[in-house]
Amino acid sequence: MARKLGRTTDQRMAMLRNLASDLIIHERIETTEAKAKELRSVVDKMITLGKRGDLHARRQAASFLYKKEASEDEDVLQKLFNDVAKRYEDRQGGYTRVLKLGPRQGDGAKMAIIELV
Repeated sequence: MARKLGRTTDQRMAMLRNLASDLIIHERIETTEAKAKELRSVVDKMITLGKRGDLHARRQAASFLYKKEASEDEDVLQKLFNDVAKRYEDRQGGYTRVLKLGPRQGDGAKMAIIELV
């Protein structure tokens, strides 16, 4: 069963779409531990679509990810399909790593870094 993270379904999906897009662009982000663990499965599915590489996979990924600029000449979808997917061609899953940090200063929430392996 998926974590609800204290949000309604549309809020939760918007947050995961945003975090997934940011992780693909920056390849490493800091967030709470629960969000990182939930994001792991979402990003693994996006990378698997990137490895498939056909038009249908590209459209499925485009319908989920936000259209953000990775650099001045590349957006998140191009980076996923051209750079990230090529890097994991020989790897069968497990594309992300969650590193636990200490509690957050303000509210004591458990923090973690999620990064592409």
